[in-house]
Amino acid sequence: MHAEDIRRHIERSSSWKYTIAFTLAIALGVLNGCFQTTFGNEFAKFLTDIFVRLFKFVSVPIIGVTICLTIAQLGSSVSHKKLWQRTLTYTLSTTILAASVAAVLFYTIAPANVTTPEEDIFAAMADKGTYLDYFVKIIPDNPLAPLVEGNVLSILLIAIVCGLGIRAIPDTAHKEAIKNFLAGLQSILFFIVKWIIRLLPLGIFGFTSNCIAEFAKGVQLGGLGSYFMVIIAANLIQGLVILPLYLLLKGLNPIKTIKGMSKALIIAFFSKSSAGTLPITLSCAENGLKLNTNVTRFVLPICTTINMNGCAAFILTTVVYLMQNNGTDISPLLLVMWVFIATIAAVGNAGVPMGCFFLSASLLSSMNVPIVLMGIILPFYAVLDMIETALNVWSDSCVATMVNKDMTKTPQDEPWEEEEDTDNSIYVSVDEGKKS
Repeated sequence: MHAEDIRRHIERSSSWKYTIAFTLAIALGVLNGCFQTTFGNEFAKFLTDIFVRLFKFVSVPIIGVTICLTIAQLGSSVSHKKLWQRTLTYTLSTTILAASVAAVLFYTIAPANVTTPEEDIFAAMADKGTYLDYFVKIIPDNPLAPLVEGNVLSILLIAIVCGLGIRAIPDTAHKEAIKNFLAGLQSILFFIVKWIIRLLPLGIFGFTSNCIAEFAKGVQLGGLGSYFMVIIAANLIQGLVILPLYLLLKGLNPIKTIKGMSKALIIAFFSKSSAGTLPITLSCAENGLKLNTNVTRFVLPICTTINMNGCAAFILTTVVYLMQNNGTDISPLLLVMWVFIATIAAVGNAGVPMGCFFLSASLLSSMNVPIVLMGIILPFYAVLDMIETALNVWSDSCVATMVNKDMTKTPQDEPWEEEEDTDNSIYVSVDEGKKS
């Protein structure tokens, strides 16, 4: 058996192990919540507190490092600029539309709150302040405050500015040292996330136990089903209507495109990791769709980092729904504002399993919105994560296909006419792409 076959066998075995572990954790959590004991309740609360803190710990720095590194690694050559401009245009427009579809569905369906007869466990904090006050705090008054306070949007702003600053530095050893440091830090953070996911069955047990205990007290799920309906419908509309329309407007065949990318979409669905699916996505794009390698090996690694259609829909729906449960009046203006916030946040999301979940929890915590309801969502999130990841990879494929069409006279028959570039090649290797 070759080394690659062994690696795939280990990955399949690990996937089954996680599935069994998650199922067992949910079952034990249900039992612990139904047959409550003092020790069981305290242990479940201990686990949920630990994992909430871990979620907040990893998501905030991952957002900042990923955004900063992505911007810093953008090339300055003419070829890079043309590719980046087209990639950014398609990426931002599709992500904004994904968030917009979710916002329209949320306002139309209007999911009801999750409540208890005795008390509102998602009641607002005593000193909630106004959202204008919160957005004023996006502008940091010292460089460490956003990290200490967990202000995600402030960290996004700092990351964007720092990334642009790194790009502006002349090509010297100092610039490469900074980029290498960020890449190394990103690898460390991904390593931590991997171990959190390995320990996640403990967290699922705790969250499930607490949820069942709350149900026993009389929690009414209310519109939680409608909440899930909004997310799933938003993803299906984006994947089956919006993105095919993009392709049709560019004179491309959506059926042919999805057929060529089918293997990558299936793997993305079951792996729940767009970053992990990247090698298969590249292979399908180059061998199945016959896209130019100069395009695919630049666009797809970038899209894996910043093109998160499914994540944008989940972030908007989840954050707005928990804000509503926290007593906030959801107006059309607030939804419009969160379309753009969710888009920016999705750009900073890591293409790893449960990335959207971690990010949404951080956004809510930074606004002092209780995230107890995230524990109720967590047991069902695996299905949402599968759909979202498949949509993200499908969107990446569409962006790469459209960029390839823009950069060629005849998409498949004639080579891409590159402008002369003596400084940098636009070729980005798979390994380098994973870092971006």
